[in-house]
Amino acid sequence: MRLELEVSLDPTLGCGQAHRWRKEGDVWTGVLGRDVVRMRQTEYGAEVEGCSDLSRLRDYFRAEDDLAGIVADISSRDEYVASLSAHCPGLRILRQPHWECLATYLLATNANVARIGKMVESVCDLFGDDLGARHAFPTPSQILDGADRVCECRLGFREQRFIELAQRVEDGEVDPEAIAELDYERCVEELIGIKGVGPKVADCVALFAYGHLEAFPVDARIQKSMEELYGVTGSYKVVSRYGREKFGRYAGYAQEFLYHREFIE
Repeated sequence: MRLELEVSLDPTLGCGQAHRWRKEGDVWTGVLGRDVVRMRQTEYGAEVEGCSDLSRLRDYFRAEDDLAGIVADISSRDEYVASLSAHCPGLRILRQPHWECLATYLLATNANVARIGKMVESVCDLFGDDLGARHAFPTPSQILDGADRVCECRLGFREQRFIELAQRVEDGEVDPEAIAELDYERCVEELIGIKGVGPKVADCVALFAYGHLEAFPVDARIQKSMEELYGVTGSYKVVSRYGREKFGRYAGYAQEFLYHREFIE
């Protein structure tokens, strides 16, 4: 199946936005819903195997985003990030499933990308439906049904928060779909109200699940870049607000270009 789209798989799938993609040789393999999807970069976009719905894949890659227009907007605000974007043509912000993104980023607290991937995969292997080569991301009810075995996933201090989130979603106290109706500020406020979700996780979920492209998540790498490039230091709130104000409605894309800075320079 052909995915005809301006997309570069390596920076898009390999930058830590989503935690279920693995690359072997020139093939990226991941799980979307109940599909184990394999993709290979081509001149027209990607050759795809295992996907039952191409329109869903286009939605996942936010095919509606005008990358040229986004880069032009960012470039008018900052020449340095404009130069970074030239090294990452086809990088896209993903649109991940709401529940899956929220749950995986809850696990992402104080962990590097490799550790997060291992935790997420262990959760899927233990609780999710067997799809053959991989397992689906589990539903809240599946997690609760096997909650007595969660220690096998080696989640550390995140364990109880993860079970609590599944319980609150199952009980309807947290509705990941309803959050999609909120604007950026209210979305972040709602997410921070969930135990284990701080400002950075909330911004990541707002950006990568709910499509608030103005979100500007700040991790240690971005914090360092903001200090070195712009002299901005201080609390998470201060640095993130500066990023949003400087880069405007596409601050999330600017953040991704900055994230790739150390790989480019």
